[in-house]
Amino acid sequence: MRKNYFVKLIKYMKNVYNIEHGINKLTDSRVNPKYKTSQVVFPLLLGFMLRIQSLNELKFMQKENEFKNIFSNRITKPSIDTIRDTIKVIKTDGLKSMLQHTVKRAITNKVFDKGTIDGYTVAAIDGTKVFGSNKKCCEKCLTTFIKGKQHYYHSCAVMSLVGEEPNLVLDFEMYNPKYDSTGKDEGEINAAKRLLSKVISEHRSLVHISATSGH
Repeated sequence: MRKNYFVKLIKYMKNVYNIEHGINKLTDSRVNPKYKTSQVVFPLLLGFMLRIQSLNELKFMQKENEFKNIFSNRITKPSIDTIRDTIKVIKTDGLKSMLQHTVKRAITNKVFDKGTIDGYTVAAIDGTKVFGSNKKCCEKCLTTFIKGKQHYYHSCAVMSLVGEEPNLVLDFEMYNPKYDSTGKDEGEINAAKRLLSKVISEHRSLVHISATSGH
């Protein structure tokens, strides 16, 4: 993507979807941080848009001043360590609010008037792993054994539009650990049912939703 196109895309996101307002409202649980949550999240968002493979790649792009047309040279940018520490403790309610606003604005702008497949707005639900470690864990971690060692991870069910673009993510729902009386972690089906109910409730304007599971 040419740099001038990328800058135009950022301006479009700010002007039409008011994404800057949503980012400025994000918070995290750091104490007396040097950088606001918004200052940390924005370069990370740019990295996602450019489909970077790692935070180290983002670090290299910042070092090479790849975002000079977006950030003023007078603005100090957070280090990769700061970005990593922040996303560990960011409060996801603000992120979900931004996602809901984006979908609702897309509906208002009649993005889906012609549907995504044969006049219908079609969505698919699938489960995906979002974090895994053999050492680090929290009280919400799911657990399994890999090669005889206990493995901790988080997974979620994600609903995304399929067919004609844009393939927006509508929402996601995290799996719960130790969900039932047998002490087993929750599976994809239960999380998908909650997700489907939530999306239908929040986005009733998308009246033709056909959801399919990965199973």
